[in-house]
Amino acid sequence: MSFVIGVDIGTGSTKAVRCTLDGEVVAVARRDHAPSLPQPGWAEMDPERDWWGDVVEVLAELDTTDVDAVCVSGLGPCVVQTDDDLRPRRPAILYGVDTRSTREIAELTEQLGADAILERCGKDLSSQAIGPKLAWLRREAGDAWRPQGRWFSAHTYVIAQLTGEWVLDHHTASQCDPFYDIHRQEWATDWVQAVLPGLALPRLVWPSEQIGAVRGDAAARTGLAEGTPVIAGTVDAWAEAFSVGVRRPGDLMLMYGSTMFFVQVLEAPTTVRGLWTTSGVERGSHTLAAGMATSGTVTTWLQDLTGGVPFETLLAEAAAVPAGSEGLVLLPYFSGERTPIYDPLARGVIAGLTLRHGRGHLLRATYEGIACGVRQILDVFGTAERLVAVGGGTQGGLWTQIVSDVAGVAQTVPQQTIGASYGDALLAAIGVGAVPPNTDWTKPDHVVVPDPSTATTYEELFRTYGDLYPATRELVHRLAK
Repeated sequence: MSFVIGVDIGTGSTKAVRCTLDGEVVAVARRDHAPSLPQPGWAEMDPERDWWGDVVEVLAELDTTDVDAVCVSGLGPCVVQTDDDLRPRRPAILYGVDTRSTREIAELTEQLGADAILERCGKDLSSQAIGPKLAWLRREAGDAWRPQGRWFSAHTYVIAQLTGEWVLDHHTASQCDPFYDIHRQEWATDWVQAVLPGLALPRLVWPSEQIGAVRGDAAARTGLAEGTPVIAGTVDAWAEAFSVGVRRPGDLMLMYGSTMFFVQVLEAPTTVRGLWTTSGVERGSHTLAAGMATSGTVTTWLQDLTGGVPFETLLAEAAAVPAGSEGLVLLPYFSGERTPIYDPLARGVIAGLTLRHGRGHLLRATYEGIACGVRQILDVFGTAERLVAVGGGTQGGLWTQIVSDVAGVAQTVPQQTIGASYGDALLAAIGVGAVPPNTDWTKPDHVVVPDPSTATTYEELFRTYGDLYPATRELVHRLAK
């Protein structure tokens, strides 16, 4: 029997799955890790330890015999520069949760023009974009800046360790604004030269392309056979959307994880201010996306803050609290915010606290605050043909129910919610021709529908949530500085 392996490097862990060619998961391995937050607005990881080191460990734990192909996805877009031996020059800078490049965002927007960037790249420059992060690295490095050096996102760093190849998939490249033309689906080399003269660029590939094979040194460390085909992969959220069949125009994935992430498949590229137009997973495709800065990370923070109580206990206490959390409203901007306000200086706010509120109220208010943010973003997306909920946050049911109640939407939850690594396994199978390109392994499990009895309460809560940010913005900016 033949197998494929998918590996995903997430914000909180690395996961690997071994699957049959009909999508049956036969083994799973996982290693937990966490980003470093060395100062406010910074979020980093150690690529050698947290990316490559964890991938080596999870692959070594799996049975790697009879493997047709392996595919890797990762958190992103991230950026790390390395020397010729793939040794990082400094810790990797993470995606939009790292907001250090605010100055560079403003400078590049002034240099190239906000409207021109939106039209050519499909989105405004924000902390999600790689271009400003590279510009920050040039400023930080000074005379040590080497534009001809290689730079990677999380999964492409691991791919280089496995194969020696320097590539970037089209989707990840489309988040390297302002360096990628979303309409032509190629590097915007004139803007690259205008912003970072001489910057070397990786070869562009599509996520299901075979880009090389496992070389001898990587085989010895991982247990994979030398010569095993390696498929390009992509950013984790897009691999996860692919894993649950979000592939037709109008399909929208809502990912419950460390952050909330949204991916919708488009008929054709379009620009919507406040959202991100990107290249998709399948060749020539396009998607519309959005992402909050924190979601599941806030629930972890709350669990730690309350003494590490078992999460099942917290969840039961939150479920016993009525809709509206008895007068609590929470803004989940604990790392600034991406969509929909794009404010790196936003901060978390909890309003309405009284002595009778407990930790269950706080967890429910966290879920309700995130749900209000989800509703704001879905309002910008407009009508979705089908909304699929994925990620670890779908387990237990309370969070997804609150989102459906607040946003007034139905969500399909698939049977297999193992995540991006499952999508990677499917991409691996497709990439080596082991299954047809249109293969879809997903099966629906249940549908979450809004509870009409909460509608009035949540309409009032949503209005208050919408008023709270502008009412406190000046104050939290003052505190953030």
